[in-house]
Amino acid sequence: MSSSRQQTGTAGARPRQGWLQRTGRWCARHFVVVIVLWLLALAGAQIANRAVGGAYSDDFSLPGTQAQQGRDVLQAHEPAAGGTAGQVVLHDGQPLTAFQAQVSQAVTALGGLPHVIAVQSPLPAPGQPAPPSLSADGTTGYLTVRFDTNPTTLGDDYLDGVDGAVAPLRAAGVQVEYGGPLGELARPGADDRSSELVGFAVAVVVLLVGFGSVIAAGLPLVTALIAAVAGLGLLGLLASLTTFATVAPTLATMIGLGVGIDYALFLLTRQRQDLMDGMDPEAAAGHAVATSGRAVLISGCTVVIALAGLSVSGVSFISKLGVAAAVTVVSAVLGALTLMPAMMGLIGRRMDRLTVRRPVAEVEPGTEGTGMWHSYAGEVGRRPWWFLVGGLLLTGLLAVPLFSIQLGHIDDGADRTSFTDRRAFDLMSAAFGPGSNGPLTVVVDQSAVAADGRAALQSSLQKALTGVQGAAGTGPLQTSGDGQVLFATVTPQDRPQARSTTELVDRLSDTVLPGAVAGTGAKTYVTGNTAAQVDFLDIVSSRLVPIIAVVVGLAFLIILAVFRAPLVALKAAVLNLVSIGASYGVLVAVFQWGWGGEALGVAGTVPIESYVPMMMFAIVFGLSMDYEIFLLSRVHEAWLRGDGARGAVAHALEITARVITCAALIMVSVFAAFVISDNIVIKMMGVGLAVSVLIDATVVRLLLVPAVMTLLGRAVWWTPAWLDRLLPHIDTEGESVSREV
Repeated sequence: MSSSRQQTGTAGARPRQGWLQRTGRWCARHFVVVIVLWLLALAGAQIANRAVGGAYSDDFSLPGTQAQQGRDVLQAHEPAAGGTAGQVVLHDGQPLTAFQAQVSQAVTALGGLPHVIAVQSPLPAPGQPAPPSLSADGTTGYLTVRFDTNPTTLGDDYLDGVDGAVAPLRAAGVQVEYGGPLGELARPGADDRSSELVGFAVAVVVLLVGFGSVIAAGLPLVTALIAAVAGLGLLGLLASLTTFATVAPTLATMIGLGVGIDYALFLLTRQRQDLMDGMDPEAAAGHAVATSGRAVLISGCTVVIALAGLSVSGVSFISKLGVAAAVTVVSAVLGALTLMPAMMGLIGRRMDRLTVRRPVAEVEPGTEGTGMWHSYAGEVGRRPWWFLVGGLLLTGLLAVPLFSIQLGHIDDGADRTSFTDRRAFDLMSAAFGPGSNGPLTVVVDQSAVAADGRAALQSSLQKALTGVQGAAGTGPLQTSGDGQVLFATVTPQDRPQARSTTELVDRLSDTVLPGAVAGTGAKTYVTGNTAAQVDFLDIVSSRLVPIIAVVVGLAFLIILAVFRAPLVALKAAVLNLVSIGASYGVLVAVFQWGWGGEALGVAGTVPIESYVPMMMFAIVFGLSMDYEIFLLSRVHEAWLRGDGARGAVAHALEITARVITCAALIMVSVFAAFVISDNIVIKMMGVGLAVSVLIDATVVRLLLVPAVMTLLGRAVWWTPAWLDRLLPHIDTEGESVSREV
C-alpha cells in the first residue's frame, strides 16, 4: 500500500466515526431492512401516485403581461371571442361546401362539449361571402373552437368527445386535423422508456469496460433506478397539489438517473478500492459513505441550490421545473447514502465474482504513480500554457454560434408529420400562409373614451393597422356586445417561431397601437397564444442574467466554503461559464443552424426554446460541481499531505480520472438517449446537457483545471487570515474519518 493510502489515527486511540460513517456501516450491516424499506417506499409512492397523483399540464398564466390582460379584457366583454382557441382543420379534394351537412353537425356537436365557449364555422351562410377561414379554392377551412380553459388540461376522455363530434366529417372522407392547443391535446403521451433503456445499455457497457465486474456494473444502475422511480412517484403526488409542466417528469427522469448513477458509482469505486486494500465489507461501506458520500452530499446540495436559483425568474412554470428536477436529485442522494451501502453489504466480497476483465477500482493495481493519467498530469505540469491555450481555443471555437442565438418558441411546424398538429400546420400554411398558425388578436379597451370620440378612434385604429410591416393582413375591427371593447385579428406574414413574428408583436404593442390611441385614454393589448409566447420570451430574457449571477454566486460561495480558497472558487466559476458557453454554441449550431437537426427528427431549423438556456445553466452548473468537488477534494488531500502543487494535481488526476471519465460517459449517454423523444424541447435539453457534461469532463477537467492549478501553484490555496476565520470547516472527503478494518 502506498503512503497515500496509509491508515490514519493514533495507536491505542479509538478512531472517530462521524454520522455518515455510522450510517454507512449500519446500512451495510442491516442491508435486508434498508433494501426492504426502499422497495416499500418505491411501491408506496407509485401506488399513491396512481391513486391520487396529479396530471401534468402546460396550462400556466403570466399575470401582468399584456397578453394576459388583453385576454382578460376580451373574456369579460366578449366571451365568445375570448378564451383559448384551437383549430379543427378540414381538407378535401373538392370544395368543403359539398359537406355542408357534416360541417353543421360537427359545429353543433363541438358546441355542446363541456368547456366550449363558441365554435365558428368556415362555411358561409346562404347569400353571404366566404369567411377568412375558408381558402380561396374552398378545399381547406378551419373551425375555430374557443374554450374556457386550456384544452391541453382536459385529458384523453375529452379528446374522445372531440373525435366523436367530427366523426361525420371523417366518415365522409374529409381530412380532419387538430391545430393549436387542441393539437397538443391530441399528441401521443410521452414514453421515455426507450430513452431510458438506451441510456442504461450504454451505462452497462461503460461500467463493464471501465471496472471489469458484472456486479459492480449493475449496482449503480439498480440503485439509481430505484431512487429515480421513487422520486417520480413523489413528484406525481406533488403534482396533485400544484401544476407541473408536461416536460417535468421527463426532465426529472433525465437528471435523476444521471446523477443517481454518478453518485452511486463514486461510492462504489471507493468501497471496492477499500476492499482491495483489505478492509471488511461493512467497514468499507462505512468509509465510502464517510468519504465519497460526504462529497456526494455536498454535490447534491449544490445541484439543488442551483435549481433553486431558477426561482429568481419569477415564472412559476420555470421554478417548478427546477423543483421537479430537485426531487429526483434528493432521492438520488438518499439512494447513494443508504441504498448503495446496503447493496454493498448484501454483495460483500462477492463483488468481483463475475468479471469480463481484470477488476479495477480507482487505479490499475501496481500502477499508482506510474500510470497513464499520472504521465498525462506530468505533461500538463511541464507545459501548462499549451494545455490552457488549447482548451480555451477549443471552447472558444465551440462558443462562436452562441453570438447568433435566437430565443423563441418552437411552433408545430417543427414536429413530426405523424402528429396531427403538424399536419394541421402544413394545411393551414398551404391554404392561408404560415402566419395563419399564429394569429394575433388586437384588443382596445375604449371604456374611458367619450362616446363622440369613439368613431374617430376606430378610424384611427383601422388606418394604423393597415399595411403594418410584418403583417399579411388585418381583419375588420369588431365591437363587443357592450360597446366597450374593439378587437381585430392580425395575421403575421411568417410562422409563429419566426423572428419577424416576434418583431411584429413588439411593433404592434410598442408603436402602432399606442400611436393610434394617443391622447384618447384607450388602452391597447396584443393577445393570443403567439403574443403570450412573446411575452414569456421577454420575461425569460430579462431574468437570464440575474439567474446566472445568483447561481454563479451561490456556487462560488459553496466552493469557497468547502475548499477555503478564493482562487479555487473563482477558477471553478469562470471555467464553468466557459464550458456552458461552449455547450450553448453547440446547441445553436445543431438546432438553430440545422447542423444535424434533421437527423434528430427536427423538421428544419428552429429557435432555441426560450427557457432551455436558463434550465441548462442551472442544471449544468450544479452537475459540474460534482466533478469539481471530487477532483479538487483529491487535489486538496494531496496538497495537505505535502505533495506540492504539481504533485497534488498529478495524484488527483490519477485517482479520479477513471471514475470521472466513466461517470461522465454514463451521464452523457443518459442525456443523449433522450434525443429519440418526440418532444423537441426534450431533444434540445438532452443534446445540451450531454454536450455540457462532455465538455466539462474532458476539456475543463483534463485540460483547463490542471493547467490553471499548475500555473497558480501554491497561490491557488491561499486564503486571507480574516476570511479563514469566517469560513466553516467542511471535511469534503472525510480525511479525518476512521479507516478501521
